[in-house]
Order: sequence, then C-alpha cells, then structure tokens
Amino acid sequence: MERIDSINNKFIKNISKLEQKKYREKTGTYLIEGFHLVEEALKAKRKYTFILATENALMQAVASLGLDPNDNRIVLISQKIAEHLSATKSPQGIFMVLKISQPKNFSFNYGKWVMLDHLADPGNVGTIIRTADAAGFTGIILSPRSVDLYNSKVQRAMQGSQFHLDLVVGDLYDAVADFKASGIPVYASMLDPRAKELAAFVPAPQVAIIIGNEAHGVEAKLAELADEKLYIPILGRAESLNAAVAAGIMMYHFA
Repeated sequence: MERIDSINNKFIKNISKLEQKKYREKTGTYLIEGFHLVEEALKAKRKYTFILATENALMQAVASLGLDPNDNRIVLISQKIAEHLSATKSPQGIFMVLKISQPKNFSFNYGKWVMLDHLADPGNVGTIIRTADAAGFTGIILSPRSVDLYNSKVQRAMQGSQFHLDLVVGDLYDAVADFKASGIPVYASMLDPRAKELAAFVPAPQVAIIIGNEAHGVEAKLAELADEKLYIPILGRAESLNAAVAAGIMMYHFA
C-alpha cells in the first residue's frame, strides 16, 4: 500500500485538480469524499480507480464498509493531505476517485423523469436529484448548460442518490421528442398566465417534468413543446418558489 505525506506530491496535485471541470473531462474521473458517499458507491458497485484515506479512516472503512486493506487501489494519506483535498471544513479523511459514466445514447421511453433546463445552482441540482430518488422517479436529464453533475457541491447535495438513478446529460429537445413518441406526457413548470394549476393534473404512471433556470425559467421554445404548462399556486406574497422546492412538490404530486 502506497503512503503519501506531502501535498506537493504529483499524484496528490492531480487529484486536487479534479475540482476543475476541464480536468474531470480530460481524465474521465471525478472525486467524492466522506464515508456515506463512498459506501453508496461501493454498494452500487461503481467503478473506481483509487481510494485515498488517512490511517484512522482506513481502519474505520475496513471495519464498517468491508473494504479490503490489500486493495492496491488504496492510497494512504496524511491528515494534512485530507484537509487539502477536502471541500468541507471537517474532512472525514476518505476519498474515492470514480470513472465518469455517461451513456452516449439513451432512449427516454419509460418511467418518471425530471428535465433540468440550464439550472445553475449546485445545491438545487443535488437536492432535486435526491428528492427524485425519494419520490421513486426513474432519473434526471440535465441540459449541457446546467451546472456540472460532477461538481463537488452537487455530489454532496445528492447524498448518494446519484448512485440510485439514471442521470443523463443531454439535449432536452431530443428527450422531449422521445417522451412524446412514447406517449409520456411532458409538463413544463411555468409562471405563465396560460399555465394550469398543478392540482388539475392527476398522478401518472409515467411523466416528464421540465424545471427551468432559477432566474429565467424554462426556455420558451422548449416550453412550447410540452403537452401542458403548469404552475404551483403562490398563496402568500413570495414572487416565486425555489426551483428545488417546486420540483419536489411536483414530483410528489405525480409520484
């Protein structure tokens, strides 16, 4: 088992670069941290290239996660390196480097889906994915201009749900065409006078919901392709609902 103590080590420098989208895309890998996410990745049998852990964290992982201490993909690191790599104030001392797995072709012909149209906030995206998991949805489709799925903040907000759902980055127009060809209703969440109240729609065995950008909503051309535009009534004086909250209400309505 290799042990590294210096943050200036070339391998550690390359691992720390995974915080950058361009480096994730270059290497085809991304980084997660913490016992819960590592455990969920192991349960889901996701392909990983390295596990980095402090001595104490490794002992705990062997005891609680069944990690094989003789796995040659394990790298022992110092507490200083753990603090250097961590995106949190209190690192747990364990990290995993996983392979990015995005299907080149995907047919959206079944299930319950949420489409995210240019969502910019990593917390919103992660929360929507976690809520979709809880509501029994099939998966999430992110437009290419949405926040990067492998951003560390998105990964933390998903809390392991990223390993339970189909997560696809792709063209939403193509996805809508697939849904409609398969007879799956497509609903766009809108603050629009032409929209219908959410309560007017009954739960459906299959559905696709479009959630728009936090500032600008669903792109007009995309919204026009939806079968219906719908809205959640605002009963107080708030101008609108947070995107993740609105998505959660809609998902549970159709669950």
